[in-house]
Amino acid sequence: MPSGRSMINVKKCVLAAGLLGAVLSPGIAAAALGEPEASVQTDVARLQASIKMNSRAAYRVHELELPSGTRLREFVGTDGKVFAVAWNGPTVPNLRQALGRYFDSYVTEAKNKHAGHNRLQISQSDLVVQSGGHMRAFSGRAYLPQSIPSGVDIGDLH
Repeated sequence: MPSGRSMINVKKCVLAAGLLGAVLSPGIAAAALGEPEASVQTDVARLQASIKMNSRAAYRVHELELPSGTRLREFVGTDGKVFAVAWNGPTVPNLRQALGRYFDSYVTEAKNKHAGHNRLQISQSDLVVQSGGHMRAFSGRAYLPQSIPSGVDIGDLH
């Protein structure tokens, strides 16, 4: 049975592997935060993903099922811009694509902040990212606090 110290190291390795996979994974993509909704259809075709769309009063949700089995949800406001993304599944999606221009800020903060050994919490005025999991069971979400439509509960963005 592994010691407590080696268990912590295993959890750190899993988190690092998830982050590395997100950076290097070229084939898993989605519309980026802050970008127009129109880019969703391009991603669906390129990824050969299936898509479902649900409408809510203040936003639309595009749910892509990627070939890996990961589900990626893109939340689009009435202004036509992606204000949040959420994922769950066996792989971490390509966060460079999903976070778009916010990716560099995410990487910088991810090196410094951790909520736990297998959780990552970044909370800035313009970007919030929460992710975690372990091999074959990753989940997370990222959103732009200033872009969340009025009346939308952050807890519903999963």
